[in-house]
Amino acid sequence: MHKARLETFSDGVIAIIITIMVLKLNIPQGTSGPALQPLVPIFLSYLLSFVFIGIYWSNHHHLFHAAKQVNDQVIWANLHLLFWLSLVPFTTAWMSQNDFAALPVALYGLVLLLADIAYFLLAYALVAHHGRDSSLAKARGFEIKGKLSMILYVVAIPLAFVSVSIAGALYVLAAIIWLMPHARVEKMFSS
Repeated sequence: MHKARLETFSDGVIAIIITIMVLKLNIPQGTSGPALQPLVPIFLSYLLSFVFIGIYWSNHHHLFHAAKQVNDQVIWANLHLLFWLSLVPFTTAWMSQNDFAALPVALYGLVLLLADIAYFLLAYALVAHHGRDSSLAKARGFEIKGKLSMILYVVAIPLAFVSVSIAGALYVLAAIIWLMPHARVEKMFSS
């Protein structure tokens, strides 16, 4: 099957996810600086989630740029990823509206972990469909970033019940790891 419909659908779902998140940014009551203060946790949560959704969109784009076609397993793996990403606006809002309480912060991390696992399964399905000698498999290689971010989430989730600040810092660290360009992938797509 051709990949274009899957890419277009995924782009649309991701755009809707970002739109839903931005709708949670309410207009402040008043025109002074202090009127913005209650929005700080909401904005910080939105910013972090926007970065995560952007990372997934960018990596999804690169992954499918290297893919030639899709099959049913890839389609279902992609829907699995989109399911977990669609929960990011809920966990973002719950976390920010409850002043970063332990359970919402932990659930936020769980959704990030499950999205990370879903992305790994999607990449695995694509490589299995294209073969181990494909350019896609070569671009994927040994994915240290994916494994490291999963470890960070696994550590951060229970840690949220001890220190939400440390758990939050681990989520930010996971985002920073993914923001750093991957030399092998960059080289592949520059040609």
